[in-house]
Amino acid sequence: MRIRGVKPSASAVALLLGLLCAVEAAKVNKHKPWIENTYHGIVTENDDKVLLDPPLIALDKDAPLRYAGEICGFRIHGQNVPFEAVVLDKSTGEGVIRAKDKLDCELQKEHTFTIQAYDCGEGPDGGNMKKSHKATVHIQVNDMNEYSPVFKDKSYKATVIEGKKYDSILKVEAVDADCSFQFSQICSYEIVTPDVPFTIDKDGNIKNTEKLNYSKERMYKLTVTAYDCGKNRASEDVLVKINIKPTCKPSWQGFNKRIEYEPGTGSLALFPSMHLETCEEPITSIQASIMLETNHIGKGCDRDTYSEKSLHKLCGASAGTVDLLPAPSNSANWTVGLPTDNGHDSDQVFEFNGTQAIKVPEGVVSTTLKEPFTISVWMRHGPGGREKETILCNSDKTEMNRHHYSLYVHNCRLVLLLRQEPTESENYKPAEFHWKLDQVCDKEWHHYVLNIEFPAVTLFVDGATFEPFLVTEDYPLHASKIETQLTIGACWQGGSALMTQYFRGNLAGLMIRSGKLENKKVIDCLYTCKEGLDVQLPEEVASAVKVEFNPNQSSLTLEGDDIESFEKVMQHISYLNSRQFPTPGIRHLRVTTTVKCFNEETCISVPDSEGYVMVLQPEEPKISLSGIDHFARGAVEFESTEGITLFPELRIVSTITREVEVEAETETDGEDDPTVQETVVSEEIMHNLDTCEVTVVGDELNGDHESLEVDLAQIQQRALEMSSSNVGMVITGVNSMANYEQVLHLIRYRNWHTEALFDRKFKLVCSELNGRYISNEFKVEVNVIHTANPMDHANNAMVQPQFINQVQHASVDLSGHNLANTHQASVVPSAATIVIVVCVSFLVFMIILGVFRIRAAHQGTMRDQEHGKENEMDWDDSALTITVNPMETYEDQHSSEEEGDEEEEESEDGEEEDDITSAESDSSEDEGGEQEDQQGSSRQQQLEWDDSTY
Repeated sequence: MRIRGVKPSASAVALLLGLLCAVEAAKVNKHKPWIENTYHGIVTENDDKVLLDPPLIALDKDAPLRYAGEICGFRIHGQNVPFEAVVLDKSTGEGVIRAKDKLDCELQKEHTFTIQAYDCGEGPDGGNMKKSHKATVHIQVNDMNEYSPVFKDKSYKATVIEGKKYDSILKVEAVDADCSFQFSQICSYEIVTPDVPFTIDKDGNIKNTEKLNYSKERMYKLTVTAYDCGKNRASEDVLVKINIKPTCKPSWQGFNKRIEYEPGTGSLALFPSMHLETCEEPITSIQASIMLETNHIGKGCDRDTYSEKSLHKLCGASAGTVDLLPAPSNSANWTVGLPTDNGHDSDQVFEFNGTQAIKVPEGVVSTTLKEPFTISVWMRHGPGGREKETILCNSDKTEMNRHHYSLYVHNCRLVLLLRQEPTESENYKPAEFHWKLDQVCDKEWHHYVLNIEFPAVTLFVDGATFEPFLVTEDYPLHASKIETQLTIGACWQGGSALMTQYFRGNLAGLMIRSGKLENKKVIDCLYTCKEGLDVQLPEEVASAVKVEFNPNQSSLTLEGDDIESFEKVMQHISYLNSRQFPTPGIRHLRVTTTVKCFNEETCISVPDSEGYVMVLQPEEPKISLSGIDHFARGAVEFESTEGITLFPELRIVSTITREVEVEAETETDGEDDPTVQETVVSEEIMHNLDTCEVTVVGDELNGDHESLEVDLAQIQQRALEMSSSNVGMVITGVNSMANYEQVLHLIRYRNWHTEALFDRKFKLVCSELNGRYISNEFKVEVNVIHTANPMDHANNAMVQPQFINQVQHASVDLSGHNLANTHQASVVPSAATIVIVVCVSFLVFMIILGVFRIRAAHQGTMRDQEHGKENEMDWDDSALTITVNPMETYEDQHSSEEEGDEEEEESEDGEEEDDITSAESDSSEDEGGEQEDQQGSSRQQQLEWDDSTY
């Protein structure tokens, strides 16, 4: 500034300039720096430079003033912010944001914080510094493709059914640890395994490209990998297993076709692992029938196969039941030659093929049955022809063909013909009762019982009652004196003398009981089976499944709507056989199933499942008879009213033998013996017998002078029966071995004409289960002790006592089952030995008699003088009684060949003397006088000779 007219001095100028500068200084740094309100930045992980939008630039209106118009820094606000802001140019206010440390997108993808700009103030000291407003900074961390895909599962597996193409069999899935969508996304999957009929899509779904064949390949193994969108491949490939199943067929699974049953082990579960394959069909209800088929065994199941008559007694039937089809025996031989069903069991089953029939002998059953009466029979019959087939028939024996009563089959009908005997009234009366039964023609065994109490007839089939659907009437028969003939398997036509109406099928246990009806309890007992099906229901499923059995438990039916509960019940079904000795062999099993679904049209069909129970061979009993098998008795005992006891000390023992494993013993050096040893062990068991038969060995019994006898009261007391003939005695009935022992102890043999008898032999055999198990043949020999003169002895002191040699009792050896190896008793002399001894004695007698006569020729005068004395002193036969010495055993007789040869020679030389001696011993009373005369002269000579000698 210059004042006109005045020239300023230098000092004044300087002062003026200073004032001007002071004024300007007061106007510096009037404005705050300015920045944007929001910034967006991007930073790549593993990099520190942040790219901002907009760029980081701070403006100041104080520019271009130094300091006041310059930017000295940026300040970041926030907690643990991993960034810093740096000024690049103070004058322009340009700056950058950068990361302090390495960033990880996987840990944090975005960061947000605030930032402010600061100017440099008024001078170098930064005084009067101003700051901008706070701006928000958003920074996104960009991902790098540092991770590879990883599969969620280590392996995958699936099951498919052959012949079907699937849209998706299974899905594999991989993940990527990268944070970004690009690098964490799985863009594709790939099946690495070449030439397989499968493909995979980008989502990991695997499907088959063609229909699969179970017979060609049962399982495929595939290797699958994955790629992310950054083209990184999976770190590890994954294994996929695809199983091929045959075409799904609804059926029971886990069913063993062969099931072994060991006798005596109780019940055995038949289907412990069974389950139903429904092929994923919606099931609403299910029904199954389990059938145990035992038609080939006896009469339809494993019953105790005693005789039908014995079974009636065991079941409590009253006496009076007659068995018309007994097993062939000496006392019941009318069934001999009749074909039998070749014994799947010991049960006696007779086969009729349309050509065989038998006549029942007279006296077996009354020709006119006393009402009420019962007829019972086991029958198996298939579909027949149109002609009648007769089971039982009682018809005229001669002249006419009238049928008095008969039971026959006709067109699957069971018919009972019962003609009334002549009466005063000639009214129509019921004569034929017809039952239409499926059982008659189903080729199965069934039990039929007819209770007849005229005019009412009740039929029981397998324990169930059936009423006749038709009853026809007829006049009573006309009076006639013609005898009747009872036949089985056909009907006898007396007028033409031939059989007609032959039966085709199997019969067993044909019984007639006259005078009393069979009650229901006995009928049920007769039909009861010893084997069958059983089920013990778990509590949790007892109410969910309905179970029903048939009468003999050979089949059962299940019904329910819950498959899981149904399967549990099936798994608890078991087989049970309560027989002590069950019949071994196969029992067929069949499971029939019906299911219902929501959609009836597409409901599945479950095929029948078939298998069998194999009943193993039971440990068979060994029945052994032992006791005294050889003894002698005096002739007097044979001739007494009591006779002699044949089996005084008989013992019946039964054992079974089994193999048991023995634990290996430890060797001395401490090592175990690896071999497993087995040993045989026998143990005594108790069971019943049903028959014991005593048979004569040799000549049959002569009823005129010998017999076998037993106390009938004792027999009946033990519910046994006895029949006898000229060949022996048979005791029958199911009873304990102890009771049979007691009865056999009572059997006696009598012979009231023993003069010509030296010995008698008998054989005893006992059996169980109708002959299935038979004992050893126990043979007994009894010898008769004879004297030369059968007259009573005058001097009892001279009589030698009857001798019974000691006999060792047969001991039972339980080891190795050799119960039949009894010790032989001391042997009593046989008839041949007795004859030899008698002959030798008689030869000595004849020599002495010769000497007598020589002496008598020189002493004739003395005979007359002593004649009276000699008559008084007749020879006492008792003093010279010839007695057989029973101590001579068979071993003594054959101790050396020389002695045997001498005895043979003496026997041959003495045959004639033996005849004479026997004649003397067995002489009758008619010849007694002549013998006494001959003996008188010899007595005289002997006495004279004796006097001279002594």
